[in-house]
Amino acid sequence: MNLTKLLSIGLIATMAFSCTTNEKKEEEKASGVFPHAMPEIKPNIPLSAAMDRMFDYPAPRVQDNPLYTLFKYSEIDGFDYNGGDGTISRRDPSRPILVNGKYYIYYTKRHTIVPPIGSRRAAEATDEIPSTDWDLCDIWYATSKDGFSWEEQGVAVKRPEKPTQGWRSVATPDILIWKGKYYLYYQAFSEPSGLRGDWCPVSVSVSDSPEGPFELGKANVIPNGAKGEWDQDVIHDPFPIVFNGKIYLYYKGTYNKWEDKRDKYAVAVGLAIAEDPLGPFEKNTLNPVLNSGHETCFFPYKSGVATIVTRDGNERETVQYAEDGVNFKVQSAISLPPIAGGPYTPDAFTNSGNASGIKWGVSHFTNQGQRGKGYSIIARFDCDLSTDEPDKFFKGSNVFHKSDVYFKQGLGGKKKSIKAATMVE
Repeated sequence: MNLTKLLSIGLIATMAFSCTTNEKKEEEKASGVFPHAMPEIKPNIPLSAAMDRMFDYPAPRVQDNPLYTLFKYSEIDGFDYNGGDGTISRRDPSRPILVNGKYYIYYTKRHTIVPPIGSRRAAEATDEIPSTDWDLCDIWYATSKDGFSWEEQGVAVKRPEKPTQGWRSVATPDILIWKGKYYLYYQAFSEPSGLRGDWCPVSVSVSDSPEGPFELGKANVIPNGAKGEWDQDVIHDPFPIVFNGKIYLYYKGTYNKWEDKRDKYAVAVGLAIAEDPLGPFEKNTLNPVLNSGHETCFFPYKSGVATIVTRDGNERETVQYAEDGVNFKVQSAISLPPIAGGPYTPDAFTNSGNASGIKWGVSHFTNQGQRGKGYSIIARFDCDLSTDEPDKFFKGSNVFHKSDVYFKQGLGGKKKSIKAATMVE
């Protein structure tokens, strides 16, 4: 068969498909009723706002959406919590990195003589008595072969001597690999958490090995905004990835909050970009780039950036995506997302331009222990936010809890006043 004949057949097939598609559109338009068979593209009929935006998601059916998942959680082995007496806490884990056949994570560890006394009593905190769960902490690291069993190795970043920045506590780390070196970004406190809130800069330490030693690279890598700007007070939760050949460092800011007005606060996420891990970092002119989120994680996905948005804000508990790493759009609503998630991200630093997404990671639970003896633990989560063949195990749309889960979210002391207000005589 010659080339001319092949081209003719191809043209006829294309025209036939186009005619069939046009016929379907005309049929839909003529009937004006949404079809029983799920359309792959938006039908050419009047639609309600809800059905119209259904076609703005990666797939109109949630089970087919690659940026939708269920999250499953597992306890991990290898960490001792001193019998749950509140004196040992581990929280804010970094993303796992795989180096020479071992996974590494970095995290905030507190080992104090007593549990935290609370942020409201921060003025009573001493060099041995912590105000909060992230006060009087160092950054530790652990290794694993399978991501379920971990072996704690030791301190990665130790609090420096007073009055050096970070002398009070170093916390909330995440890791960057750049040109063969390892960079830990973290919050460096020089006062007990709670005195004025959580005022602290983001510092960065660097090492030639994932096992350290990590040496201070820069004490304040992302300067706070000028007075009156949204991030004038707080820059927290640094989360770096490599995107477009540069370092994209996302961070959380708390705003609309002053020392004398603390109940109207709002939380958003900003972005600072640099060509060197030590800066200078230039803040994006569209900051904040997320209007919601708390301890938010990011990962390269296909040619853009995806994020799991947890807590705080109208768009909490969503997965979002930005082709440019800046202008994020909601891709799915999710349940039980990982708090302070550190996803294992094979493409976090490769700048591949075609990233595969994530399937597992680590996160924390901060509500462990009895009243007055609170502490945090690190756990593992599994999911399917990847470009691989969809795993149906993670694509279900129902999450069921036993009643005690709901009853634990009870009214507490407010029950009495509500009962009185609804009492019928």
